[in-house]
Amino acid sequence: MNSAVTSIVPVAGRGPGPIEGPVQISIQNVGKIYGDPNAESAVVALDGVTLGVRRGEFISLLGPSGCGKSTLLGIVAGFQPASSGQVLQDGRPITRPGPTRTVVFQDYALFGWMTIQANIEFGLKAKGLSKRERGEVARSLIDTVRLTGFEDKYPHEVSGGMKQRAAIARALAPDPDILLMDEPFGALDAQTRVLLQEEIARISSEAGKTVLFVTHGIEEAVFLADRVVVMSPRPGRVREEVAVPLPRPRTAEMRSDPWFVSTVNELWETLKPEWQKGEQE
Repeated sequence: MNSAVTSIVPVAGRGPGPIEGPVQISIQNVGKIYGDPNAESAVVALDGVTLGVRRGEFISLLGPSGCGKSTLLGIVAGFQPASSGQVLQDGRPITRPGPTRTVVFQDYALFGWMTIQANIEFGLKAKGLSKRERGEVARSLIDTVRLTGFEDKYPHEVSGGMKQRAAIARALAPDPDILLMDEPFGALDAQTRVLLQEEIARISSEAGKTVLFVTHGIEEAVFLADRVVVMSPRPGRVREEVAVPLPRPRTAEMRSDPWFVSTVNELWETLKPEWQKGEQE
């Protein structure tokens, strides 16, 4: 591995080459500065980030804490503006949150006073669906995320993994074009995290959504993605791209694939000095 952006190699199970089709998310020379840019206290979070994401592609944004991954995701979501550059969705600038992009956060963000099914139905009311239609969509997604039998439970009555399954179902309910995931498994125990990685790999593949997934877990990034985008320490820049030549659907056995093991190890050796330095600061 080196700091240069690698060329994209063919991805097995996706046809003769990488995912084809139009670029759905175009991140063009994006920079983000917090504070007065002329002051010494200004924090440059992102600097000249350029990235194209094709429709249906799963991109993992990988890097140490503080490298601007979540900041970039927030700009794509429309939660905050870029200081420079722009982000386009299907050729149109993103200036605010929109129904075609939904976000899954680390802390679930479920409404505690609503049942699991009511949480999943919540975003459908704005689309004008009837109670019957909302129920049908919610029940279908409950089956998809394997929560059947827990429809009438409240968030405090289920495990963290179940909460995150419900959050994923709620994000999918409005049928968005793009799913943005900000370290969604970061607060879970190791076993649950692995199980949910396999679930989101299955769900995203079946749904055919474009996914931008923020993580600092190397194995997680490689297992889930069609392409891993490695970001440098602050200010965040794209330092490397790694195409993942593993077929879909992804299965647990692929974690022992020689290419997978080698790539995870190489990325770890590349990133370890930077992460160790960050922990010491």
